[in-house]
Amino acid sequence: MKTRGEMEAAVCQGVRRFELEYMGRGPKDVHAHLLGDLLVVRLQGVLTAAEQQLVRSQSADKGRDLLKQVRTHLLETARPLMEAMILEVTEVAVVSLHHDISTTTGEELVVFTLAETPGTRELKRR
Repeated sequence: MKTRGEMEAAVCQGVRRFELEYMGRGPKDVHAHLLGDLLVVRLQGVLTAAEQQLVRSQSADKGRDLLKQVRTHLLETARPLMEAMILEVTEVAVVSLHHDISTTTGEELVVFTLAETPGTRELKRR
């Protein structure tokens, strides 16, 4: 059984690997937070140069909406891969996935609702 910190670190590693292999570019920073049966993953610096150019070259709403649609579609297509990774790390099934990305800050949030709170072991105090 893993500690909460070990699970969060493993999720960060899995998400980073997914972004690199599936999206073609890894994020600058990834943080995962296990909060009961919610797993919140915050990625920073995820926009590719092409995505940044798309947002700048289109009208503000059109570029933003197009980028969000593409990112959401890609994530939904790869959802089984993400869910399998989360199941492997937490040993709990994913019930739902929620996603949003900011075209202004390049920050992306992915929230997984789990079937239950994962079991964790306590850290031994020295």
